Amino acid sequence: MKRLIGIVALGIFFTMAGLNANAQTLKFGHVNSEELIQALPEFDTANVKLEKFRKELINALELMSVELNNKNAAYEKESKNYTEIVRQTKEQELTDMNRRIQEFQTNAQTQMQEKNVEFFQPVYGKVDKAIKEVGKENGFIYVFDVSKGSLLYFDETKSTNVLPLAKAKLGLK
Repeated sequence: MKRLIGIVALGIFFTMAGLNANAQTLKFGHVNSEELIQALPEFDTANVKLEKFRKELINALELMSVELNNKNAAYEKESKNYTEIVRQTKEQELTDMNRRIQEFQTNAQTQMQEKNVEFFQPVYGKVDKAIKEVGKENGFIYVFDVSKGSLLYFDETKSTNVLPLAKAKLGLK
């Protein structure tokens, strides 16, 4: 019986020692991916392209609005002189223009979202790939992204900041 208790105690001791040794070799890292993304020159390029596209849409919308306002002002000014059929036709024309402007705004929002994905997805993919490669190359079990707000606490003394390694991987200073 004493021998069995001794063997069990010895087994527990070695198991705990093995677990403790494993716990000491785990590597955790953290990175601020937003900071990394914004450090890339491709991020600035994507921002410029998206802003240019946004300005084109705004200019087109402004032209449509000016045209609607001009036609509306002309209608208001001349509506007293119109016959009923001409008045109805002009009102329908104004209603149709207003509907087209609303459709344009809806389509413009959709296109902006699509362009955002088109321009920025390569940047996000590049950063994601670099972080994964750094994690694998440096033996990290987990790399947490502190910019996403999902990590409430981490002990900076026990977690490695992967940002400098990822920047080096991407050729950034």
